[in-house]
Amino acid sequence: MINGKSFSIDTAGKPRVALIAGPTASGKSDLAVKLALRLQEQGREATVINADSAQVYADLRVLSARPSDAEMQGVPHVLFGAWDGTQACSAADWAHAAKAEIATAHERGAIPILVGGTGMYINTLLHGIAPVPEIDPAVRAEVRAMPVEAAYAALQNEDPARAALLAPADVQRVTRALEVVRSTGHSLARWQQQRVGGIGDAVDLAPIILQPERHWLYKRCDLRFELMWEGGAIAEVEALLARGLPESSPVMRAIGVSEIAAFLRGETPQEQAISAGQQATRNYAKRQYTWLRNQNPESWPRLTYENSIDFDYAASLLRT
Repeated sequence: MINGKSFSIDTAGKPRVALIAGPTASGKSDLAVKLALRLQEQGREATVINADSAQVYADLRVLSARPSDAEMQGVPHVLFGAWDGTQACSAADWAHAAKAEIATAHERGAIPILVGGTGMYINTLLHGIAPVPEIDPAVRAEVRAMPVEAAYAALQNEDPARAALLAPADVQRVTRALEVVRSTGHSLARWQQQRVGGIGDAVDLAPIILQPERHWLYKRCDLRFELMWEGGAIAEVEALLARGLPESSPVMRAIGVSEIAAFLRGETPQEQAISAGQQATRNYAKRQYTWLRNQNPESWPRLTYENSIDFDYAASLLRT
């Protein structure tokens, strides 16, 4: 009992945290709101906490499919649009903020409902962050100036185990792994074995991973991008371009930004830009699907479906 309100705890007295993870367009946000409303009917409270790396940016209301006020239905939502596009939100930044919001929810007797598909965010929150020392600026500059092919070849020599796990064209992860091993003398995997700051052991986690039928999901992705195009995405990218943000900024690398920017510059006709945005969205959903399926404990419930989610069954898996 906290402040006269009760909330779910497990037999060890750990506070409950619900987690709804799934690829983009899988219905996570709607499920979270329905769950929160059911809890309200039971006289309990809930707070929806964003765990999506695009929805954290205020600049990406449309392209990130951030829930509108109407879609939130009066349920408290936090960490949505909380970062300005000029400020990168790393997994560590998000996890720090999420831990604070979870504590605040528990203090008022509410159940936090984490919602998102960014595996690195969720992983960092639960298991902590590797205490990698600051990278030598000279090493960072040298590595990031390398073509990705050369960086990947170097990583194969200096950290073959990490290279084997990465796609050769994955610029961000390849350069990160290479700069870590060159700057610290140890592989990223070794640092990750020393993770600190995770909350996984301190909470009663009730997770669920949404795994919708692929064809249905991809059709949803295509339709969503069309609706975004017609619903303000072009103006959103125009505003981003007007800010003159570096193309390397996370907000500028969000799905749909480069495709719409190419259209605005006259480099790509509308039909081709829409098709490219849809393909990028499908590719992103596929990557999320694969990560969430393979990088989480087998004990976490997986919910497969087509067309609609069985809400009662989902609620039972979330133990609410």
